[in-house]
Amino acid sequence: MPSRDSDIGQPPTNDHTRAATLTIPATEWYRSLAAAGLRNPQVHGPARYWLQVEGSFTRALQSQCSRSFHVEVQHEGFARPTREEARHLAIPARQVAWIREVRLCGDGQPWVLARTIIPLACLEGRGRRLRHLGNRPLGAYLFSNPDWLRGPLETGLCHRTQPGQPELARRSVFRFGPRALLVGEYLLPELYRQAPAL
Repeated sequence: MPSRDSDIGQPPTNDHTRAATLTIPATEWYRSLAAAGLRNPQVHGPARYWLQVEGSFTRALQSQCSRSFHVEVQHEGFARPTREEARHLAIPARQVAWIREVRLCGDGQPWVLARTIIPLACLEGRGRRLRHLGNRPLGAYLFSNPDWLRGPLETGLCHRTQPGQPELARRSVFRFGPRALLVGEYLLPELYRQAPAL
């Protein structure tokens, strides 16, 4: 059975109509791309490459850009993860975490919505810098630190309620000893309608 996020809060957006639709919908998560493909064959289409990128996702996005790449922070601060996210990270359901939601933009347009759940234990010691990334990509921090190891990728099928929301997603847990954080990346169609620059 897939696991489902159904109570992700909607972060504040600006007044532009396009921006208002760029929110993260409820998502069902599958442990493999094949399992998700039984429910939605789109995962085997143009988005497949992006759902399976190994290594730094940020670096793969940067290589796809012809002009520029940047990160737009939409919301970050202490808040409660969803019940499913808390279970996935094995933290108490009522415990707050540092939650960071950003847009990863290539050549001036959003390509990916990213949501990261950083439990309190990850913010101790050198982990304090995770609260001060600003417009720097999280991936650059994680992949420059060999202590952080990524677990298996999961594939997400999003339940869109508005036009423009993502339909497909991926996520994984990064671990540093007993510490763990959860990174979800929600793909916008503008990304995978173009051929990846391999």
